[in-house]
Amino acid sequence: MAHESPAAPDHQEEVKVLPFLISVEEIFEQSIGLLTLTQILQSIFTSLSPFFESLQTFISIFTHAQPTWHCTGTNNTSCVANKSNLCNLARSDWAWDGSRNVHTSIISEWNLECASSFITGLPATSYFVGCLLGGLVLATLGDSSLGRKNLLCISSLVLYVAALASAFAPNIWVYSVFRFLSGVGRAPLPMCAIILFTERVSKKWRSQAVMLGFISSSLGLLVLTGISYICKGYSWRILYLLTSIPGIIFTILAYFFMYESPRWLLLQGRERDAIDVLTSLGRHTSSQMSLSLEMIVKYTQQNLRNNTSNSNSNSNNPFASYKILMSKRWAAKRLIVSMLLAFGIGLMYFGMFLGVGGLGSDIYLTSVYHALLSLSSSLLAFLFWIPRCNRRISLLGFCTLSGAMSMILSIIGKGKVGGGLLLGMELISMFSACMAYNMAMMYIVELFPTCIRSSASSLVRQATNLGTVLDPILVLLGRGNLLYSYGVFGLAMLLCGFLVILLPETRNQVLCDTMEEQELRDKEKTVNL
Repeated sequence: MAHESPAAPDHQEEVKVLPFLISVEEIFEQSIGLLTLTQILQSIFTSLSPFFESLQTFISIFTHAQPTWHCTGTNNTSCVANKSNLCNLARSDWAWDGSRNVHTSIISEWNLECASSFITGLPATSYFVGCLLGGLVLATLGDSSLGRKNLLCISSLVLYVAALASAFAPNIWVYSVFRFLSGVGRAPLPMCAIILFTERVSKKWRSQAVMLGFISSSLGLLVLTGISYICKGYSWRILYLLTSIPGIIFTILAYFFMYESPRWLLLQGRERDAIDVLTSLGRHTSSQMSLSLEMIVKYTQQNLRNNTSNSNSNSNNPFASYKILMSKRWAAKRLIVSMLLAFGIGLMYFGMFLGVGGLGSDIYLTSVYHALLSLSSSLLAFLFWIPRCNRRISLLGFCTLSGAMSMILSIIGKGKVGGGLLLGMELISMFSACMAYNMAMMYIVELFPTCIRSSASSLVRQATNLGTVLDPILVLLGRGNLLYSYGVFGLAMLLCGFLVILLPETRNQVLCDTMEEQELRDKEKTVNL
């Protein structure tokens, strides 16, 4: 008995903590559990962010494409239009199609047809390097001083202003700098949008809300393909004007009309602002929910203050959430495994998009196929797969299928079998990669609590960007040998995909707000198992 008495207070304290933590979640569910018109409109409005962002991410498919050309010498039998190696022909033996004064690609305007893969891929690589570095610098601001909404608006402004400036670049070096700045601005946007989707609706509608973002991104590629096809006889600079100016207008509107995450406001001690947002999103009046919410807010803030070294106490330090994240072994393990998984998926997903036309098919038709596959995979993933299926098993299956098909495609090689078979295998691999990407982005958000969700999700996103940094060069090398592109994509997807078995399952789990709550829930799940 002497050994049992000291343990009793600790057990009682743990029992007291959990009901309060559950009550915070219950307040959110009671307030926004019923889907309202305001929630729908806010979700649709937020979905415009990935729409405009995808225009800038995939614009290089068309602005960096190899233009078509024709032979000009009447007696030159060594010249075969669009098949001969331009670098082996005299400049007088060939010419670009279309008007001599209109350049549809940076390749023709800056005479890059014989440049190295490094120079030709520099602008696209610069964009993804910007995404990588920008995410590392800006990611934690969503958890600390700026919040989700303000970070989204500032990043969007940087992205679209730099994109607008790209339309006036005099050479490839200045152009690459503007693409780098665009990447810096774009870095936090995808995860900011996903987090805003998840934190402003109940868990019942979470997957459907996030689905809007992925559908919007797919529609962005589809619209970009249509605009590029209509403008294919015009300068590549027109594309930047048509895609950046609407993005700037959206950013201004978002600053005035988009709601902040009530969960983030709550953790920042801005309970009145959180109540106002919940009241606007839900069906309860401010007076109906103020008393109960403010009582829980006081407890939550006290809980955060008592865990100064692990929580939001150092709000003036934008990198404090990194320290919190790495201070817990379970969180660091989740982060590392998630980043490796995201690296493989990102290398495959963006590599296949940027490699449009690499098999010799029409660039516009293949882009439409890819956009439709991405759109259909989003609908399938968020309407059926995510609400009903195990996250880990699904990710493992799609990563394996996508990687295997890509490696088989690289071994068969271009020109050895019918083009239809190659295209079919590419589309199967692409569809599986889209499914894996969609599920991974949703899964990663669910793995971490609110206090570090933006930082952790953005770091995982940077692992995706690290993969995309390599994609432009691999795609260019793959034009000569598919092993350098599809082979590398498939191998990375297979190896990284197997790591998902090291992560916990999150289907139908509530979003936790603090590290302590996440640990208690994980312990509770372990005990139940």
